[in-house]
Formats: sequence, structure tokens, C-alpha cells
Amino acid sequence: MLDYFVYMLASRRNGTLYVGVTNDLVRRVGEHKDKMVPGFTERYEVGLLV
Repeated sequence: MLDYFVYMLASRRNGTLYVGVTNDLVRRVGEHKDKMVPGFTERYEVGLLV
């Protein structure tokens, strides 16, 4: 049985929020911070784990 995580990222305090689901939290947050996948989080500079 795999474990999954629901996570929230923010652009800044009172900024844009993003909610995602992953089975590898460290890898996925790193992908967001490094802007490896184009899309919402890259466009709105969302990368702070809250």
C-alpha cells in the first residue's frame, strides 16, 4: 500500500495557493521550487511549502 500526501504551496504570505497530491513529497516540492514542470506554479511563482 502506497502512502500519499496532500500538500499546499504558497507564493508568499497572503499570496497565491496551490494544493497537490503526491507519493514523494520531497521530490515533488523540489520540482516546484526548481520550476521543472511548466504550468501554474511556475507562472505564479508558487514554491513555499505551508
